[in-house]
Amino acid sequence: MSEIDHIRNFAIIAHIDHGKSTIADRIIHKCGGLTDREMKEQVLDSMDIERERGITIKAQTVKLNYKSRDGKNYILNIIDTPGHVDFSYEVSRSLYACEGSILIVDSTQGVEAQTLANVYQALDINHEIIPVLNKIDLPASDNERTKKQIEDVIGIDTSNAVPCSGKTGEGIDEILEQIIKELPPPKGLKDELLKCLLVDSWYDSYLGVMILVRVIDGKIKKNMKIKMMSNNQEYIVEKVGVFTPKPKDIDQLNSGEIGFIITGIKNLSDTKVGDTICDASKPLKEALPGFKPSKPVVFCGLFPVDSSEYQKLKDGLAKLQLNDSSFSYEAESSSALGLGFRCGFLGLLHLEIITERLEREFDINLLTTTPGVVYKVHLNKGDTLELQNPSNLPDPTFIKFIEEPWIKATIITPDEYLGSIIKLCQDKRGVQTNLSYSGNRAVLNYEIPLNEVVFDFNDRLKSMTSGYASFDYEIIGHREGNLVKLGILVNSEPVDALAMMVHKDFAQSIGREVCEKLKDLIPRHNFMIPVQAAIGGKIIARETIKGFKKDVLTKIHGGGARDRKRKLLDKQKKGKTRAKQFGRVEIPQEAFIGVLKINKDK
Repeated sequence: MSEIDHIRNFAIIAHIDHGKSTIADRIIHKCGGLTDREMKEQVLDSMDIERERGITIKAQTVKLNYKSRDGKNYILNIIDTPGHVDFSYEVSRSLYACEGSILIVDSTQGVEAQTLANVYQALDINHEIIPVLNKIDLPASDNERTKKQIEDVIGIDTSNAVPCSGKTGEGIDEILEQIIKELPPPKGLKDELLKCLLVDSWYDSYLGVMILVRVIDGKIKKNMKIKMMSNNQEYIVEKVGVFTPKPKDIDQLNSGEIGFIITGIKNLSDTKVGDTICDASKPLKEALPGFKPSKPVVFCGLFPVDSSEYQKLKDGLAKLQLNDSSFSYEAESSSALGLGFRCGFLGLLHLEIITERLEREFDINLLTTTPGVVYKVHLNKGDTLELQNPSNLPDPTFIKFIEEPWIKATIITPDEYLGSIIKLCQDKRGVQTNLSYSGNRAVLNYEIPLNEVVFDFNDRLKSMTSGYASFDYEIIGHREGNLVKLGILVNSEPVDALAMMVHKDFAQSIGREVCEKLKDLIPRHNFMIPVQAAIGGKIIARETIKGFKKDVLTKIHGGGARDRKRKLLDKQKKGKTRAKQFGRVEIPQEAFIGVLKINKDK
């Protein structure tokens, strides 16, 4: 048996909270990766925010040595992947570096939407899959029902599914034996030319850029000269290592192995995820297929509450991008909010995490504008614009039509909530494509515009089903829609930060709601302030904030009082007109936040 036959590379995939990180902890402990003293909960979740929220954001790798029951030594390379829909690009990257997957299903909850999405990704690249039923120590656990669900909904044989408990450690030995028996070893030739896949890269403040690689053929050694095939740049390998989970330096990585290299690269943009690395002295003729780069789908503006923190925000974004190349940002300015940045994210959770990290790690008070998606604006001249910010929409007379992104949504729910979920999807302009059952749970497929989902869809789904429904989506392309730009004017001045793209049928109700909200949130001034919602030049909703009125008549009495009162009131009226003309209406931060929280389709 050759060396490579003793290697097993596998990913751990599951829905959120089904126990991926806990089972990874147990496997690390069992294989002696860390001592009892070094073990802690979620040992692979290194960020504070991951530990607090109990979610995995970055995929993590570990190399472990395992002695099987028949006395042979094996090398196990585990990749613990995120479960949330926003981080599915992390999952796809991780799966490419492995030959098999452990599919963890919570035996009390059964198959969920994200379970499906991740399994299908693994099956698409011909992964061998071992089903594992977790949480069997809980009284609500039902192994037979869960097995039947996996067979009905996913179509995987569960005759050798492993029941286990990440909490007590029961069944972990059995999982390890199944990995050795069921998962194939990597294919690769040690004596071939170096062919290596760049799986991930991140910035370390002491070592520069660290690159996670999977060696397909050949070997990568210290002091070797390597070449990145996407940009033909050459570098010298300064360090080679593996995570055990602690970083450990070694001399070389052989074919089939996963580890990290450090080459003194200072700029993260030089390391493209999915790139092929080869030997600079013996370059390859063709690169590996790699994988599609992640594209931001949700955009919003980030502005510092205090304009003096602009530079701090700029530095914070640059540092965060070093470790998360999937979000993008560019400078923008707004007449209402001053200088800030237009940022692109993979979804709302991604947006939430980036803003939370900015506030926490860099101590910046942030103001976030309405999240929106990327629209394709087709002009009469035949050009196509990609529109991220609604305030940049060209004049409607130049526009032929506008396309918006659509998603394919998978919702898994107990059937008693089915009616209210179907109503929610229809209110969001959804089109039902499929409905099937597994036991008492319904699997619903809908095609919905992404703009309708981005805002509050997940929250409403969770609240109307008491948290029992699960939701996953993938983008299926752009389609033409009857869309208009809803502008908000305060004291006849357009507030660009509150502009939004909406479907024409909902424009009036949303406009009215925004105006009512702003009327309550903008403080009264000495003059009357009109708050209006408009489509182009047409006002479709209006509210008025009354001005303060000083009583100028109290001291007037005696002869000719009537004329003197009239004179004073006219003077006051002129003053108010002048104040309205030149007075600036300061819109407080609460007003922006209040508008963001408006429930779009009451």
